[in-house]
This record gives sequence, C-alpha cells and structure tokens, in this order.
Amino acid sequence: MNVLRTARAVAWSFLGIRRGAGLEEDMKQLNPVHVILVALVGVLLLVGGLAMLVHWIV
Repeated sequence: MNVLRTARAVAWSFLGIRRGAGLEEDMKQLNPVHVILVALVGVLLLVGGLAMLVHWIV
C-alpha cells in the first residue's frame, strides 16, 4: 500500500495539484528514497510515452 500512496503523491506532484495538508502528511509517512524511485519511473514512462506519440504522429 505504501508504494501506491507514493505513486499517488508523485502523480499529483507531476500535475502540480497538491494541497498543503496532503504534502505535510506525505512528508511524515513516505520514504524519500521511494519517492525518488517512483518519480524516476514516472519520468521515464512520460518521456517514453511522448516519444512514442511523436513517432506515431510523424
């Protein structure tokens, strides 16, 4: 469950939609190493998806 909570927090951060109370709660409960790893995977998926979209369009 903690990985899902981390993924949800990173996803909301990618969108830029985050409440202050949610951020404070996540800072207490989430492991920073897990947040970094999930964020890196998210960035790789985002860049890969955009590259595939551009390749499909072109």
